[in-house]
Amino acid sequence: MEKDEIRLGDLHRMFIGNAPWEFLIEIFIRTVFIYCIFYLLVKWLGKRMNGQLTLTEMVVMLSLGGIIAVPMQTPDRGLLQGIIVIVCAFVFQRGISLLGFYSGRMEKIIQGRAKLLVKDGRLCLGEMRSARITHYQLFAKLRKQEIHHLGKVKRVYLEAEGLFSIFEEEEEKPGLSTLPEEDADILTRQKSAKGKMACHNCGNVVDTDVASETSTSCKVCGRTKWVPAVME
Repeated sequence: MEKDEIRLGDLHRMFIGNAPWEFLIEIFIRTVFIYCIFYLLVKWLGKRMNGQLTLTEMVVMLSLGGIIAVPMQTPDRGLLQGIIVIVCAFVFQRGISLLGFYSGRMEKIIQGRAKLLVKDGRLCLGEMRSARITHYQLFAKLRKQEIHHLGKVKRVYLEAEGLFSIFEEEEEKPGLSTLPEEDADILTRQKSAKGKMACHNCGNVVDTDVASETSTSCKVCGRTKWVPAVME
């Protein structure tokens, strides 16, 4: 479009564009047609597309969002081009799923693997760093499950699709509090575990006399900051 063709008060260009009014009816027909194709595609891809998306499913969904816009709204582009691209995306996703089904190694490469974030009440800092999960994010998830200290946690996994799987201990043990440090009032209501201290960084629990010296380093992560372990 030339510069002199752009006028601020040109409502027809602003809302309709350079296409005639009749193209609105064509847009409606195109949208209905593409919607039906898109609906069938998502249905064929399986129920996983309706739940938490994997990495490859997310890529396909974002790609489809860009694919369907052009054939629905551009008058000089036919529907057939968009349909071909949609079918290619469908075949690609199906092919990746089959490849992962027949090869466990390829499945791990394509979909990723579960990461162990908490083991026996201690944070797995290396896995958290790899997954780019912070203490705050993990503790927020535990608080939503009404878990207020790490002593109640047997395992926490970050699944490949981004969900957290949490397994609690059968018998509660002392652990690092998961409550926000900024809320001093609620922290004072937690029951301290007698004779136990927890590493502020990884949650490793030791006897109070071991952590009594400010220079005492945690044997797990090497940090020197200790806080009282709690039971409730």
